[in-house]
Amino acid sequence: MSPRLPKTGSEAETVDDATLFREAVRDVKPLGWPAQAHEPSKRLPRPRPAARFTRADRLAVLEESLSDEIIDPALASGEELVFRRAGIQPAVLRKLRRGDYRVQGEIDLHGLTVAEAKHALREFLAQALLRQWRCVRVIHGKGLRSGHRGPVLKGMVGTMLRKVGPVLAYVSARRVDGGTGAVYVLLAS
Repeated sequence: MSPRLPKTGSEAETVDDATLFREAVRDVKPLGWPAQAHEPSKRLPRPRPAARFTRADRLAVLEESLSDEIIDPALASGEELVFRRAGIQPAVLRKLRRGDYRVQGEIDLHGLTVAEAKHALREFLAQALLRQWRCVRVIHGKGLRSGHRGPVLKGMVGTMLRKVGPVLAYVSARRVDGGTGAVYVLLAS
């Protein structure tokens, strides 16, 4: 049933929203609530809270945080690597990306296992620092044959270079120098 509305202009001014609402719900009957909802003694017991992490989950998180592997979605998608230490100007990174620094040495890690690549990269960086090279290229490949694991060597190189103090910045190479399969590394002189 529709509410009765006033028909004249003077009556419309006197009718407010509350009156219209009461008219609209005039024939409505309230629902009855179950008795147990009002009586606390008849309520069902609350379920025990469940732990968010189990012991195994905590151990897995700890192992992952201590692992050398980097799990970075950008690496898995083939994106470029970019890093600069605090205090290094963005202009330096732009020059490195454009290839403005002369590459004084390079290492190719294709075909090596992760352990072999770590050792070879460590030795190469030590030699580069002894020779006071300013810019080097590290070829890690794009990981096209790594399957579902993604670019394994690329992740290892990115992680390792961040941990080496004399590495000021690195960026994926220009397309002619390997693109996202290689990085230019700027070293402290």
